[in-house]
Amino acid sequence: MNLPGPSVFQSGGGDMGAKMRAFDWARTPLGPIAGWSVALRVTVDQMLASKFPACLFCGPDLIAIYNDGYQTILATKPQALGQPMRETWREVWPQLQPIAERALEGESTFIEDYQIHIDRNGRMEDAWFTFNYGPVFDEHGQVIAMLDTVVETTSKVLAERHAREERAHQQRLLQQMPGFVAVLSGPEHVFDYVNDAYVQIAGTRELLGRSVRAAFPDLQGQGFFEMLDQVYATGMPLRAHALPVRFSHAAGERFIDLLYEPIRDATGQVRGIFAGGYDVSERVQAETELRQLNATLEQRVAERTLARERAWEALAETQDALRQAQKMEAVGQLTGGIAHDFNNLLAAVSGALQLMRMRLDQRQTDGLHAYLDMGERSVRRAASLTQRLLAFSRRQTLDPRPTDVNRLVQGMEEMVARTVGPSVQLAVEPAPAPWPTRVDASQLENALLNLCINARDAMPEGGRLVLATANRTLAEEEAAAHELPAGDYVCLRVTDTGTGMPQDIVQRVFDPFFTTKPLGQGTGLGLSMVYGFVRQSGGQIRVDSEPGRGTTMTLLLPRHLGDAEADDAGNAADPPGGGAGETLLVIEDEDIVRELLTEVLEDAGYTVLGAADGPAGLRQLQASGPIDLLVTDVGLPGGMNGRQVADAGRLLRPELQVLFITGYAEAATVGNGFMEAGMEVMTKPFDLAALVSRVREMLDRRPA
Repeated sequence: MNLPGPSVFQSGGGDMGAKMRAFDWARTPLGPIAGWSVALRVTVDQMLASKFPACLFCGPDLIAIYNDGYQTILATKPQALGQPMRETWREVWPQLQPIAERALEGESTFIEDYQIHIDRNGRMEDAWFTFNYGPVFDEHGQVIAMLDTVVETTSKVLAERHAREERAHQQRLLQQMPGFVAVLSGPEHVFDYVNDAYVQIAGTRELLGRSVRAAFPDLQGQGFFEMLDQVYATGMPLRAHALPVRFSHAAGERFIDLLYEPIRDATGQVRGIFAGGYDVSERVQAETELRQLNATLEQRVAERTLARERAWEALAETQDALRQAQKMEAVGQLTGGIAHDFNNLLAAVSGALQLMRMRLDQRQTDGLHAYLDMGERSVRRAASLTQRLLAFSRRQTLDPRPTDVNRLVQGMEEMVARTVGPSVQLAVEPAPAPWPTRVDASQLENALLNLCINARDAMPEGGRLVLATANRTLAEEEAAAHELPAGDYVCLRVTDTGTGMPQDIVQRVFDPFFTTKPLGQGTGLGLSMVYGFVRQSGGQIRVDSEPGRGTTMTLLLPRHLGDAEADDAGNAADPPGGGAGETLLVIEDEDIVRELLTEVLEDAGYTVLGAADGPAGLRQLQASGPIDLLVTDVGLPGGMNGRQVADAGRLLRPELQVLFITGYAEAATVGNGFMEAGMEVMTKPFDLAALVSRVREMLDRRPA
């Protein structure tokens, strides 16, 4: 029978609607579409029209029909249309089979944050999903299929787990404090947390979730409620020494040193109060007894107590001053070197611009390219400097790709030899069949060169430098000692025969600003930046050194389960050309940068749409016109960053190519190795010609 009204069997249903109509269903147990039941056709129509991820598993073999939303969840899976569920989800089929069988028996199952261990991009990892498996009935009441509506909750689960672990860690620290601690929230001062010392002084009573007034009616009239109200209202902390307090469960007065400190939210508003202190009753009692025993000593006792308090305050002030001095010394070392370098770079750029203006005013254009080259070289050096700082802070934007470490080391052999000089004998010992690793190759080259320079400096009279690679598998115990997950790693060792280091130096060698070089010959940032890069890449670096016996730096990088990328130099192609009228969307909040990008891309033959923030860019993506590639900054105003806009755009336009441009971004925001196919990143500043080439390359790589 024919279905009334419009049907995705005729048109619509997005990408998956088209694929479903083109699929040869006669090769499956479902048979040709013309023979499907009305109930099945209606259910397929409803599912394909929905924006919510859903998959219909039909018949006893659970043959898959799904919509565009579910296709996004299957992004790292092989084509699943028309395939049995046990094939598509084979690695977790033992978990899912009982739930699916209950659905085929007529029972609906809803599960939140369900954990499964799945294969993504050739790597097994944990993921969490909230889903409902529900039966689909035909007109006779027979179950003909199972409808799976699902959303991935991995990010939410991991964020909640991290927050719980962080709170538990903080509470463990507070629990171990000798003084009493409580955390109060809201104007009613409701207990969110108390440690054991607080319970000990407060006595057995219900605290958590109750206000101070409700939990401590015996404190009425002693001024504590009023002090809490004052701190919450004014935002000013309150300290009190030897404050008397009377509890109903204890005879007589107790005395406490007390601190009430306001807790503020991100906007600076007071949202709670930290209450802490010490029970000093024994001290107060001893002082009182001393005064009673010898009235003549009263004045001296008071003076001694005051002196002790002042000494404590003076010590605290001294410690604060020392910490501030250490902090400012470290910041001074950093800013001094960076300011010097940047001032030189700015002087070079400014001088080149001024000379060009002078020549143009004089109508002399000869030689202007030399000044342009000076400015461009200075800009590239400034970009390199900022990348070093981001590496030090582990905030750099990496572009990890499958990498053959043997090929990388052998490609650097000549440059390393020139750098270390003729007095150092260089040897390269590659592994016979090295595993690939997924890493930013240019940053690994920088790290290796930094280690080789350090090795050279440790061999002032010459020596031997060995660069070796190896495959290495870490079992649980060894991996834990390296602060790494158990598994396979690619090992890169840099060994010198230099002066070596004692253990106290080895323990500090990665500390920021720590250097053993003479003043002016080292900032102490080099090894810190190598350490930051390696850790950000999921690896570890270890030092083995003894005075007089040289040093070995060992880098461990996670194995990549796949092939390394081919050497670009060996597969050089003609440079990409310009545009052929394709439409690009550029989202950039800096007006000047957006105008420059628009102009150079339009000059290259593209139609360019522009937006200054995330919501404006999303509206362009929601419009009906063509958009072949999205170029977006990562940090955007308007409540949506570039990654969020790109993900939303992919839901609207699944084939959309995305090029992120960024000068700084948190790894989780851009992806750092977890970007989908068709997503790439360029780090500011970059050559405009390189941008045009990258755009052309990405458009040429689009699926046919």
